[in-house]
Amino acid sequence: MRIAIIGGHGKIALLLGPLLSGHEVTGVIRNPDHREDVTDAGATPVVADVETMSTDELTELLQGQDVVVWSAGAGGGDPDRTYAVDRAAAIRSMDAAGRAGAGRYLMVSYLGAGLEHGVPEDNPFHAYAQAKAEADAHLRASQLDWTIVAPGHLSLDDPTGQIEVMGDGTGSRQIAGTEGRDVARADVAAVLAAVIGRDDLTGRTIEFLGGQTPIDEALDEVASGA
Repeated sequence: MRIAIIGGHGKIALLLGPLLSGHEVTGVIRNPDHREDVTDAGATPVVADVETMSTDELTELLQGQDVVVWSAGAGGGDPDRTYAVDRAAAIRSMDAAGRAGAGRYLMVSYLGAGLEHGVPEDNPFHAYAQAKAEADAHLRASQLDWTIVAPGHLSLDDPTGQIEVMGDGTGSRQIAGTEGRDVARADVAAVLAAVIGRDDLTGRTIEFLGGQTPIDEALDEVASGA
């Protein structure tokens, strides 16, 4: 398959690239200085600023791709830029993926994302929570074969190959009692790599933490609605 990772220099994206050997992977990056890192991770770097690109420009960028993975983000801080990247650019990329014929779309979100996030407007996290919620909602309403990957708090720990699914695949936001339970970014990358080839996870939201269930087995639970 031809797979485009938007946000190709992110920590998860750089861990995902090596797991996709055998596929033709493109890493979309904003900073040309990151080309070598993306290449070392097994992807072909393409320099493009998705924050400023129109839907038409993004459609051209995504022509010929089978799968789009959104792993980009503004990184917090400036609310205006958070809305510009995590909401507006993400939504444009979804619309562009549909126009370009890339029917499969994977969104990296977070455990607890949703329009009922409850984060007060005066909380610095509000812009990110609202931007992700609106982007996820747009994706769910689209005609794309989507899957939302929603991990809990991320760590740089070594991968375990095991997770614990928290919801039933519908975005039920079962987050009570998850404080202090991290999931390694490498395991998030492994979940993404596994999801790409599974049509039975289309239309599912995978909410998870680090755990003791092998990733493929945990994904089987989500696919079955268990």
